[in-house]
Amino acid sequence: MTSTNNTYDDVTMVVADLDGTLLHDGETFEDRFLTQRSIDSINRMHDAGIKFVVETARPVSTGYSFVQKLPVDAVAYLNGALLDFNPVSSDYDMLTSPTLPKDGHLQKIGFSSKRACEVCKYLLEELPDMEVGIVMDDVRYTNFDVTKYWKTQTWRYTDFDDVPDGTADKLILFPNEEQWKRVGRLIPDDFDVHISEGSLWMLMNPQANKEHALSILADRMSTPLSRTVSFGDDLVDIAMLRESGRGVAVANANPDVLKIADEICPSNNDDGVAQWVENNLL
Repeated sequence: MTSTNNTYDDVTMVVADLDGTLLHDGETFEDRFLTQRSIDSINRMHDAGIKFVVETARPVSTGYSFVQKLPVDAVAYLNGALLDFNPVSSDYDMLTSPTLPKDGHLQKIGFSSKRACEVCKYLLEELPDMEVGIVMDDVRYTNFDVTKYWKTQTWRYTDFDDVPDGTADKLILFPNEEQWKRVGRLIPDDFDVHISEGSLWMLMNPQANKEHALSILADRMSTPLSRTVSFGDDLVDIAMLRESGRGVAVANANPDVLKIADEICPSNNDDGVAQWVENNLL
């Protein structure tokens, strides 16, 4: 962490993860929700002059609706593979288009779909039954039925010979227990691995991660990292929390996240982020 003081008068930017952090749990992925208390607290904080940023593993299709409910100054979707520096200017179609706007307020940090297909084929040669896919422009090109995990996301069956040209955001893998033991040794060196909620492997451009996104967004908004506070719960949040001036874990966080956090706030289902904001920034 950049700072370990216990005062918050100098905080200029707050960053929050969504799932397991800002959102309450639900029976399914689609049932997770944002409470009015969180919306109100973040609005009051923003009205007081503190910038607010969302950094989430979610794609636009499942993250956009939450962003629309909050006073968001910037968003990192897909763990930082898609950065939106001016959400007010971005509608859904723009965010999911393969063509970036000329004003530069959107940035993609991915890899070619050709390379993505090469890797998927290689992994399937080694582990033929593994569930694999490519996420690109908010479409999932997969060898499995995506609805077993996400009911509302757009997807296409593929053998990885018919994926269109473009910039892919990430590869997704769902290895079973036996495959889990082997897949880590098969990941090519030009990809970084992020594991979400203990089951989903995400293969990303090494520059597409939450800590790099934090650095880029803070720089764009002229905010020193020492004056940022970040909230998270999962392993993919650890580096972001460490880079921030203050890293706060929700009480329900992964034990490894709790170990490195500067502070622990109440759980996501107790509106822990809102409670922390109310107690320290309002």
